[in-house]
Amino acid sequence: MNKSSEWIALENQYYAQTVRRQPVVIVRGKGSWVWDADGKEYLDLIGGWAVNSLGHCHPVITQAITEQAATLVQTSNQFYTIPQILLAQLLVEQSCLDRVFFGNSGAEANEGALKLARKYGKQKRDGAYEVITAYRSFHGRTLTTLAATGQPHYQEPFTPLPPGFVHVPYNDVDAIMNATSTKTVAAMLEPIQGEGGVNVPADD
Repeated sequence: MNKSSEWIALENQYYAQTVRRQPVVIVRGKGSWVWDADGKEYLDLIGGWAVNSLGHCHPVITQAITEQAATLVQTSNQFYTIPQILLAQLLVEQSCLDRVFFGNSGAEANEGALKLARKYGKQKRDGAYEVITAYRSFHGRTLTTLAATGQPHYQEPFTPLPPGFVHVPYNDVDAIMNATSTKTVAAMLEPIQGEGGVNVPADD
């Protein structure tokens, strides 16, 4: 039994299985490369599901994390912190937006967007609350983002799901138009579907 297999067996003994994992135990990374517990080298084309876009162990990021950890790790959003204020200011100045919502994950960002849409529907559109999403989409693992996700195999273990989501074929504008009603408050679509199979829409 190799070292990766030993670690995987240990994890399976103690860790709740929430996602299907690959049989690889990653122990370190540098730039675009990662190494497993047996010393095998891999070119990392996943980037932590698109969150490590600057690579692993970038010296500037490593230094910033080290300095912040030695100063203050976490306070909760009940309090202000200077790095968060400065980051919000930078993001607003470099975008077309005027406010920032910090989240811990894509699911939490999507939950925030869904709540904002429903609040708008309640206040401005006579209680409209439905959101149109696409089949084969993936929007997260919380209960509401699972309801938004257009993949029944993710949803079935957790039914009944929160109502208010209408699924249509991806890359079908007519289907979106036909699904739109007075209850519709938003359409939530991936520009390119990733988890559902790297599905690219037509140019138009």
